[in-house]
Amino acid sequence: MTHREDIEDVLGRYAHAYDDRDAEGVGATFAPDGVLSLQIAGGDPLGPWEGREAIVEMMAATLATQSDQRRHLASTFTLDSCDGERATARSYLTLVAVADGALTVLSTGRYVDEMVRVDGTWLIARRHIALDLPY
Repeated sequence: MTHREDIEDVLGRYAHAYDDRDAEGVGATFAPDGVLSLQIAGGDPLGPWEGREAIVEMMAATLATQSDQRRHLASTFTLDSCDGERATARSYLTLVAVADGALTVLSTGRYVDEMVRVDGTWLIARRHIALDLPY
């Protein structure tokens, strides 16, 4: 695989883990000292959650409040820079939910990611999620 494919794979594993309600799996896509931040509809920034443990705790708490089936659809991926050890990438998010037999688009947004190779494996060093709508 190329660096681009490896990085896209990590970001896909993040989405699958979240949609499978696997907070530990989400955490496994982050570097041990990874950072996650969030902004909803241009509001005040949330976080940052610093370190894999803090990210897993936040994800577990968030997942516990959700009763629908979420699907995180990432698209329009761009690899802005990559030197083989660090990379930056951007992608769009379409967040949908299925509940009571209905499909609802909850929000769109953007992921901005800084990636790092740790022991030969690409991981998220820093992720900022900017949602266009509150959900």
